[in-house]
Amino acid sequence: MDPVILSYHDVVLRRSDVKLLTAPCWLNDSVIGFAFEYLQKEEFSTCVDSAAFISPEVTQFIKCSYTEDLGSFLEPLELPRKKAIFLAVNDHDELQTSGGSHWSLLLYNRAENTFHHFDSLGKNNLSQARRLAHQLERFLGLGSKTPALIHEESAPSQSNAYDCGVYVICNVLLLGRWLLLGESFPQLSQIVTPAFVTQQRLEWRQLVERLAHGGK
Repeated sequence: MDPVILSYHDVVLRRSDVKLLTAPCWLNDSVIGFAFEYLQKEEFSTCVDSAAFISPEVTQFIKCSYTEDLGSFLEPLELPRKKAIFLAVNDHDELQTSGGSHWSLLLYNRAENTFHHFDSLGKNNLSQARRLAHQLERFLGLGSKTPALIHEESAPSQSNAYDCGVYVICNVLLLGRWLLLGESFPQLSQIVTPAFVTQQRLEWRQLVERLAHGGK
């Protein structure tokens, strides 16, 4: 039995998913999808018209799909209106099967017309990020403009083999506060330390438990 612990908008978390928030576990699509959904609905609820937090499942579809229907699939996301788009990049190459072993963050910043890639394992996912950006750029309403892609060499680095997904969530939180809420630009490598990531794992698990019991 793997009972549902939390149903939150479009995301369902089962007991096995929630357990992944305890180290040393690698976060799956469901947990990262929940975090993105929560950030959009709560932390950045006033920015719903200007930001998109795209779930891992949809991101994988964008990256791997070559169907002509991709444009109609993305139309409800209203990407040409968004000034910031956050995507969790997985290193899995297949659309029909689940898998992968590493997460990174791809951020599109419309003010700069630039994709930024944040990878806690150096350039591990850079080719995947490039592939995703190439797939996405024609749906951003840019006309003939081509966005640049910058790999952030100074992105925070993980010190183990399992925290990549938590690094993605932490980076989204801090970069979102800068881009969407007008806070000072975050020095990510100084903030997103192993200790910070460990604390974030605990806080996200506590949040899930509160929500599951009707809290906020």
